[in-house]
Parts: sequence; C-alpha cells; structure tokens
Amino acid sequence: MSTGFTGFTGLSAFPLTPITDDAIDERAFAALVRRLAAAGVDSIGALGSTGSYAYLSREERARAARVAVEHADGTPVVVGIGALRTRHVLEAAEDAQNAGAAGVLLAPMSYQRLTDDDVFGLYEDVSAHLSVPLVVYDNPGTTHFTFTDELYARVAALPRVASVKIPGVPADPQAARDRVQRLRQLLPDTVTVGVSGDAFAATGLNAGCDAWYSVIAGTFPEPALTITRAARSGAPDRARAESERLQPLWDLFARHGSLRVVAAAAAHLALTPPHNLPRPLRGLPPEARTEVAEVLDQLGLSA
Repeated sequence: MSTGFTGFTGLSAFPLTPITDDAIDERAFAALVRRLAAAGVDSIGALGSTGSYAYLSREERARAARVAVEHADGTPVVVGIGALRTRHVLEAAEDAQNAGAAGVLLAPMSYQRLTDDDVFGLYEDVSAHLSVPLVVYDNPGTTHFTFTDELYARVAALPRVASVKIPGVPADPQAARDRVQRLRQLLPDTVTVGVSGDAFAATGLNAGCDAWYSVIAGTFPEPALTITRAARSGAPDRARAESERLQPLWDLFARHGSLRVVAAAAAHLALTPPHNLPRPLRGLPPEARTEVAEVLDQLGLSA
C-alpha cells in the first residue's frame, strides 16, 4: 500500500534490533522506536545495518517492521529489505509495505561479487514492484560493493527511487560541497542526497545534503538533531561544533565499529539487555565496554 510519504530529508534514525536469547526483544525494540518518535526525528530507519537485518529470518524481519510502525506514533518508518536473492528482497518489500512502511531502503548484498549490471538489475526488478519510495542504500563497508556515480544516475532514474544514501563526503568543506554538487548534476531533482558515516554528517549537511542516515541517532537522537537542525537552518558553525564535541564517540566508531559501540552504549544505559546482538556477533570485550561507558559519561549522553 502507498503511504503518500515522499520526503527523505532531515534526520533518519537507525535503531538497533535488540536480540535476546536468540530472538528479537520486541519490548526493548518498541521502546527504542518510541524514544526516537518522542525526540522528533524525521524518520526511523528500521532494519538497517545497525538493525542487523542481514541476520534475521523473513518472519523476524516482518515482525520487526510491524513493531516499528506500531510504535512510531506516526513518524515515517523506512524498512531495510536487502537480501542475497532478488526473490527474497521482493518478499521483504512485500512484508514492509504490508506493515505500513513509509518507504524501503535497499543495499546490494552479495556473496558472489556483483557487477554494475547486476546491481542495476536488482533495483530495476525491485522498483517495478513497489508502491512506496525507495532509498538506494550504499554501504560498501558491509556490502563490499562500490557504486560509481554513473550507476547512481542509472538507478536514480528508476521509478520509486527517492533518495541516495552516500557513504560520507570529503573532510574538506569545499571538496564536500563540490561532491554534493556533482551528485546534484547527476540525479533527478526528485531524488534527495543523504549522508551517512556519522563523523561526516555535519560536513555533509553543511555541504548541502538533504538528509542524514544516522547510526548514533538510533540511540541518542538529541545530539544528532542538534547537528541536523543547525545545518539545515543555516548555522554551519553550530553543527560543526556539536560534531567536534562528539569526536570521542566518532573515535570509538573508528576503532570498534559503530554497531558494536551503539550496542554497548544501549546496554550500558539499560535500553536493552547486556547482550543484544545476533550471534555470532559477541559485541565488545569488557575493557572496550568500559571505554564506551567512560565516553558516554564524558559527553553527558544518558537515557
């Protein structure tokens, strides 16, 4: 079914899908979603990479999508539908739409290395079966596939494609503006540009990105909202300053990976049980968990 949602702008917050005793902890997941809706994020990205979609069965993913929509209090929910086979992507898309998702996001998952034509064909097949908008989910750190600008342009011309999530921007502000402008020239006016890689978010938003697809916002929406609102209201220095304040957290992401850090953070604040990742992922060792707790205290990040 179509929700009428067309805008992929502002802050999209990606929560964990907590896994306890080898099953989705629906109570903790619902509470995380409610927390994001109450904070006023612009959309919620359920079953993104932070949401461990690749580790879940079809039934688990369908249930998580329903729980997210039910507890989002009207905040648009965008659901990840990536899978190895196109057939399974289409099944996930059907389940997400039936759950009431406002949109879907699709990363080109692979075991065998994908070609550009493989990836274009994936989006072509999936977009033809959608009634909601689609985010092109470019995450080379997990998919091991790198989009070219030309492929962005080919995919963005397909029906239902509404946004492209890019994996960061250059650190230099002028280079970042040039990068975003280059994408603007390639993409249809109807397709937004969203930045990811949280350490790059302020630079990307200040450079003109429309959206931030954020890991940290899924657990700590307030500082992410500060950055997003400052950048989008013409206060780039404030956005930059807040991102610089969070540098100890970005450093942890760089050392340990954002998923493991936010999983440890959510557990430390009792937002989830202590063990909240799907096996074989075991999370951070005790000494790294202590480091995460110290950084949270230093930054004043609490539940």
